Parts: sequence; structure tokens; C-alpha cells
Amino acid sequence: MSAPSMTKFILKRPWLKRWMIPLSKCVDDLIPEESDTVMLALKRLPPKEAYDRVFRLRRAFQCSLSHQLLPKDQQTKPEEDYLYLTPIIKQIEQESRERNDLDSMVVSRKEKDKL
Repeated sequence: MSAPSMTKFILKRPWLKRWMIPLSKCVDDLIPEESDTVMLALKRLPPKEAYDRVFRLRRAFQCSLSHQLLPKDQQTKPEEDYLYLTPIIKQIEQESRERNDLDSMVVSRKEKDKL
């Protein structure tokens, strides 16, 4: 990732993961939005995914404000969980690396052999 992420920190601690899973649908919801790469990835999300992400974040914020956990029937099961933002971020980072490589490429003309 381009920006520091709490994802690995949370996933390494089972108790913290159990606490965070009801608050968010998946790990991609925990990626910080401060990075230009993540902001571009969010713009590339399909409209339904973007709406679902905002809904999950608002619902998590509301649960946090009311000091309640999300009911079990509304929590996402691990088998329903999928990465929706990470592939787009990786694609953007790959495009950026390719752009940097092409920008730094030096083109030189071959000298014709003198006979």
C-alpha cells in the first residue's frame, strides 16, 4: 500500500479483529483515505461498491456513537467478505511505476556505421 495501514496490525490480533469485523464489512474499509492512490482508487470504484462502502462506514460510525455492536444478523460472514479496493490500488500503483519507468527512460539514436 502507498499509505500506512492498520490492517496488518488488526489482523494479527484476534481480539481486535473480532471487535472490528462487526464495524466494517471487510479489511478494505480500514484502508486510510489520505493517500492520493487510495483517493484515485475510490474514484474508480463502481457506483454500487462506492455506495455500499459509504453505507458500511456510516453504519459503523453510528454504532460507535451509540456504543452498540452491530446485530449478528447484519454482520458480514467471513465467507461473504472480499477485497474490493485492494486490486484497484495495486493496479494504480503498477500504472504509477510504469509511468515513472517510461518518464525516466532515455532514448538515444544509434550511430550509423561508417564504412
